[in-house]
Amino acid sequence: MAEAEATRIMAEATRIMVGVNQSTIKGYPHASISSRGAFEWTLQKIVRSNTSGFKLLFLHVQVPDEDGFDDMDSIFASPDDFKRMERRDKARGLHLLEYFVNRCHEVGISCEAWIRKGDPKEVICHEVKRVQPDLLVVGSRGLGPFQRVFVGTVSEFCAKHAECPVITIKRRADEAPQDPVDD
Repeated sequence: MAEAEATRIMAEATRIMVGVNQSTIKGYPHASISSRGAFEWTLQKIVRSNTSGFKLLFLHVQVPDEDGFDDMDSIFASPDDFKRMERRDKARGLHLLEYFVNRCHEVGISCEAWIRKGDPKEVICHEVKRVQPDLLVVGSRGLGPFQRVFVGTVSEFCAKHAECPVITIKRRADEAPQDPVDD
């Protein structure tokens, strides 16, 4: 019986959670440079040709605006305004995740994807605890110390607090936009 259990455990796919977000330059539904980089690195360096040995878990955390209307002055005329905003945000997040799910199906790797709302670093660590992946992969913009003070980094927080091993993938220098805070 112990041998059968060991065989079952060895046959289970390694579950890799990948934190993804939208581009700050192009917005939804475009994935950020760092998200795409972390995903492609995972495919090339971890999964390689062993697609049946892995399952990718994509988590997108939507950061709610204070008023929900994308940095413009807001006037709420009815409860329907809030419902429309909620549907819009959900649709945007789904379109972002669609990119990653479609790529997984192209290469034949199993995946799941979902959306949560809140502070990305807190939500990612909470979801790691809830889902218990074998590994977390997150992208990093490679901000300098001055920028990190003002912007903060999700990847550093996750590396310190996530309850699983974390791999941080820096974006390549040739991919960095003019303003390194952008992604």
